[in-house]
Amino acid sequence: MTNRRVVTGLDIGTTKICAIIAELTTEDKIDIIGIGLAPSHGLRKGIVVDIDETSKAIREAYQKAERMAGISIESAFVGIAGSHISSLNSHGVVAVTGEEKEIKASDIERVMEAAKIIPLSAEEEIIHVLAREFIVDGCSGIKDPLGMSGVRLEVETHIVTGSSTSIQNLVKSVHRAGLDVDDIVLEPLASSESVLTIDEKELGVALVDIGGGTTDLIVFHEGSICYTSILPVGGNHVSNDIAVGLRTPIGEAEKIKITAGCALKSMADQEDYIDVVTASGKQTQQVPLLSLCEVIEPRMQEIFSLVKRELEQVGPRDLTPGGIVLTGGASLLYGSDVLASDIIGLPVRQGEPKHISGLTDVIDNPVYINRGDKVPKAIFSTAVGLVEFGVRYYQPSKKQFNNEIVGSLFAKVKNWLSDFF
Repeated sequence: MTNRRVVTGLDIGTTKICAIIAELTTEDKIDIIGIGLAPSHGLRKGIVVDIDETSKAIREAYQKAERMAGISIESAFVGIAGSHISSLNSHGVVAVTGEEKEIKASDIERVMEAAKIIPLSAEEEIIHVLAREFIVDGCSGIKDPLGMSGVRLEVETHIVTGSSTSIQNLVKSVHRAGLDVDDIVLEPLASSESVLTIDEKELGVALVDIGGGTTDLIVFHEGSICYTSILPVGGNHVSNDIAVGLRTPIGEAEKIKITAGCALKSMADQEDYIDVVTASGKQTQQVPLLSLCEVIEPRMQEIFSLVKRELEQVGPRDLTPGGIVLTGGASLLYGSDVLASDIIGLPVRQGEPKHISGLTDVIDNPVYINRGDKVPKAIFSTAVGLVEFGVRYYQPSKKQFNNEIVGSLFAKVKNWLSDFF
């Protein structure tokens, strides 16, 4: 295993935990060799509320992946989301050092550090500092200024922050499960690695990842991130609405949502009926499919209305001519793309991981069925994106997070921004 470039992505979600083990081949292709899924326990809206339960679920997921891959793993790139996540744009400026006034890596590091000087509360930590563009002597739109001549170097960045407590509890859960943490990665950023194309990012596009407990939004413009947001509503809220509206257990509501759910009642067959287990679990009753859709549609309308409100804060629609890309388990509801397009007023497509090989047939999981059709790989977008992130920034000799520095691991955040370009 020492000669194999193996990377693990660990998507710790509110509904499920997914571990994907991948190997970087000699042709620099990502070959998935192990996949593990486990029901998620101990999280609420993306935040760890029970470390023991979370660690057990993590262990179950990655051990399944290990058995499939036939190897043991030691660490993983871990996704993070939750309502505690916030972001802002920041600006940094420094004078170029040296007699020749040639921009060196040290100058880029200094300007990135300057951009990180922002007001933070005692409970907040920086997760990412993402470079949007560099400016050399007033010339903007520069992706990589290394080697250029100039006397003044500036940078526009997008900074993502999170709650120190939430981050530490997430890391502790992974450690208790028996793994080290290579890096903490914002989940919509990871999803964008696997779902969005370079052309879409350059044109301007918004990725909407509808998970179990949260809906994650990330906006790209001219190839760079300009906005991120985590909305505290997701697919679990749809399941809860079904459970209450149809008076059925939560587990049955989740199954009904997956097998028969529709986000638009106008797209439902008004003659169809579905079997619904009663709250007692002992009897079933037939309910019109239209009644199910009447429960689902208002919640999905709420989710897309919140996304629209967030996009209005970003700026005019001209910033995202590429439209909306939907991913995540709840986005697979029949009619979600049509409803999203109607509410947000932009073109919408369903996104799924690309540029991968290996066990892709397992990713097309037959457990997730909607009206008899095998669904896309959208439920694995974040986990695959974490693997792609890890392959892209692969550093086998260095781990940012380890057991010895759990208490202070957030004092020094790895600056990988120059690699983004």
